Amino acid sequence: MTASSNTNPQTPTASRRDVLRRGATVTAATAAAMAAHPMVHGNAASQDPNRKIKIGIVGAGGRGTGAVNDSFTINENIELVTVADLDQGNAERLRTGMQRRHGDKINIADDRIHVGLDAYKKVLEDPEVELVFLTTSPGFRPAHIAEAVAAGKHVFAEKPTCVDPAGYRVCVEAHKQAEKNGTAIVTGTQYRRQTNYVEAIKRIHDGEIGDVIGMTSRYCSNGIWYKNRGEGVSDTQYQLNNWMHFIWLSGDQIAEQAVHNIDLMNWVMQGPPVKAYGSGGRFTRPDDSEMWDSMSIDYLYSDERPVSFMCRQIPGTKAENGSTVRGTKGFAIIGAGSSGSRFLDRDGNETLKLEGSIADAYRQEHKDLIDSIRAGEPIVELIETANSSLTAVMGRLAAYTGKEVTWDFVTKESQLDLFPKDLQWDGSRPEPSFAIPGKTKLI
Repeated sequence: MTASSNTNPQTPTASRRDVLRRGATVTAATAAAMAAHPMVHGNAASQDPNRKIKIGIVGAGGRGTGAVNDSFTINENIELVTVADLDQGNAERLRTGMQRRHGDKINIADDRIHVGLDAYKKVLEDPEVELVFLTTSPGFRPAHIAEAVAAGKHVFAEKPTCVDPAGYRVCVEAHKQAEKNGTAIVTGTQYRRQTNYVEAIKRIHDGEIGDVIGMTSRYCSNGIWYKNRGEGVSDTQYQLNNWMHFIWLSGDQIAEQAVHNIDLMNWVMQGPPVKAYGSGGRFTRPDDSEMWDSMSIDYLYSDERPVSFMCRQIPGTKAENGSTVRGTKGFAIIGAGSSGSRFLDRDGNETLKLEGSIADAYRQEHKDLIDSIRAGEPIVELIETANSSLTAVMGRLAAYTGKEVTWDFVTKESQLDLFPKDLQWDGSRPEPSFAIPGKTKLI
C-alpha cells in the first residue's frame, strides 16, 4: 500500500446524521414499548434495591465478554437476556461461556441472538431490556449511545466514546438527553474507580504536591493484534474484523488504547487541554494498516501547564505505562494496571504509597452503575469520557497533519466525520492509506 494525500483516513466520507436517521425507526418502536412497560425505564424503575435488572449487550467480543463477566461477578439479581453481534459464533460463545460462569443469570433464548449491522436495533427494541452494554468497535459508539438513550435505556459504554469531532457532538447531545430522561450512562474508564487513582487525584487536588505545574504520561507497549484477510471477504467485512487498524473504527492507538492515560490527564488538570502539537510515524505496521505505531503529543492546559504525552506500539521496544504529575511541592507517580501510586517530595523521598487493583475497578464501575439505577440516582458520566476521547482525537489530528490543533477548533469548527455514509456488509471501502504530515489536511 502507498500513502496518498487524496485517500487518507482524514477524508470526511460520512455523516453521523445519516447513521442516526437510518436508526430513527427504533425510537418509535421503543416509545411504544416504554408505554406498555412504564416501570422498566428511567427513574420510574427505581426505588427497589433488589429488583431484577435485565440486560442486553451489543458487541460480543473480548471487551463485551469481559464487561458481562465483571458485572455479573459483582452484581446480584441481574439477567442477560439478549445479545447482538456481527458474528453468530461470537454471540453463541459469549452465551455459552457466561452460562458456565454465571449459571441462570444468563438466559438468552436462540431467538434473542441477533446478528448483523442492524442487530443492535433488536436489543434496543426489546421491551424487557432496561440496561444495554455497548462494546462494539469504537466507530459505532456515538450512534449506538444516542439511539440507546433515545430508546430510554440505561447504558454502559466502552471507551473511547468517539473517534472524531462529529461523534463527539453526538455524545454531548446524548449526555444531555440522558440527564433529561433520568437514564444512566457509565463508561469503561475504570481508573476513575480504582482506589489508588481516586485517592491520588483527591490529594493532588487538595494541594498535597502544591500547585500542579505539568505532567508526563506514557502508554508504550510492544505491539497489537492484526488479522489477515480471508478468501471471499468483502472490504467492509475485513475492516470490521480487523477494526483496530482502520481509523474510522478505532481512532488509532491514541484513542482506542491510550485514552485511559489521557482521561487521567484531564482528570488531574480538571478539564481538557487548550491546544495540542505533535508528531509520530509508522515503522512496523502491516501494509494495509492505517495506524501509526508511535505518537508524541505536547498538550497545553489552562494556566500554560504543559503535559508531555507519548504512545507507542513497536515490538522489541521498552514498554512503559504510567504518569508523573509535577507540583510546586513534590511529585505524584501514578502507575498503570495495579502498580499503585507514589508521592515524592522535591528531594525525591517517598512520602506516601497507595495500592489499588484494576480488577476490582473493572467490577466497581458496574456495581456503581447498577446501584445508581436501583437508587433512582442514575450516573451520567458520558461528557467526561467524550472530552477525553476528543482530547485523544485532537492529539491525533495534530500529529497526522503537523499542525497545532486547538480545543475550540475540534469542538466548534472541525467537520471531520469518519463514519461511512452507506456501510454495506458486502460493500467495498476506499483503498486503505495512512496520514502524512504536511499532506494530510486538517478538516
